[in-house]
Amino acid sequence: MYFPNGIDIYFENIGGKMLDAVFLNMKIKGRIAVCGMISQYNLEQPKEIHNLLCIIMKRIHMEGFLVIDFYHVYPKFLKMVLPQIKEGKISYVEDMAEGLESAPAALVGLFSGRNVGKQVVVVAPRPVNVFVYLL
Repeated sequence: MYFPNGIDIYFENIGGKMLDAVFLNMKIKGRIAVCGMISQYNLEQPKEIHNLLCIIMKRIHMEGFLVIDFYHVYPKFLKMVLPQIKEGKISYVEDMAEGLESAPAALVGLFSGRNVGKQVVVVAPRPVNVFVYLL
């Protein structure tokens, strides 16, 4: 079992089968922040979620939000997080694809689970630092 003590907090950005599995593994009174469900995008009929009873039985708090709800605190966030990134206390993963011609394959990779971390397409040589963030 991957979560022998259960999941305290889960950031939901996938939906579908992943969310179903998360419900089963949540701790009692666990929390789920929902800001996306990429597995449900571009479907004619969204997939069913089967383990919703876990929300009641485990008293899970689940709340949706949009990034626009927090634009007003973005400068404060940058002031706090950028020094921590520079000090190596926070790290992130970017999956870099080179050239605009690689953008379609990078986009398909988002929906097939091929990428790891934030998918970035570099469309110009490094000194210019022009990126297209796909998701």
